[in-house]
Amino acid sequence: MILFFGSPDDIVFAVQPGAPPTAEDIARLSWLFGGRPKIEAERVEGPFAGPRAAMVTPWSTNAVEITQNMGIADIRRIEQFRPLAAGQGGYDPMLHQKYPALHPDIFT
Repeated sequence: MILFFGSPDDIVFAVQPGAPPTAEDIARLSWLFGGRPKIEAERVEGPFAGPRAAMVTPWSTNAVEITQNMGIADIRRIEQFRPLAAGQGGYDPMLHQKYPALHPDIFT
């Protein structure tokens, strides 16, 4: 299960919980992401640039620790994705990859 917060036109945060979060957890995550709402769709059309699926970023490790300090249990990974304009290649292919869409299997 992957939850998405934000907007496809802006930054999208992908959250991988270990168990379904409560409504209070979702409200806290939204607050953590600067008030960005939870995206109700299971798939967010892109394209997006984000970290490689097999590479957990240091940013993710810090973000997960922050959620633990906030009392949100069992968050496994949080990553940030940014939209790419048509034809835009502005990302480092050594660290990031291009995703045509964000979906529940992006971390596998």
